[in-house]
Amino acid sequence: MSQFTVSGQFQSRDGYSEFQTVVDAPNENVARDRVFSNIGSQHGLKRTQIEITEVSAQ
Repeated sequence: MSQFTVSGQFQSRDGYSEFQTVVDAPNENVARDRVFSNIGSQHGLKRTQIEITEVSAQ
């Protein structure tokens, strides 16, 4: 599996909060899905409230 750096922003009480995280995934689409799942569960958000701006392989 490869490592991907995923960055973007999500809705919070004070507007938008930026994030950058590293995930292990076989491809870019799976990396996006894992970030949606992780951030959504941590912050109680739906996928529509999370915006991914960049996915890059390391």
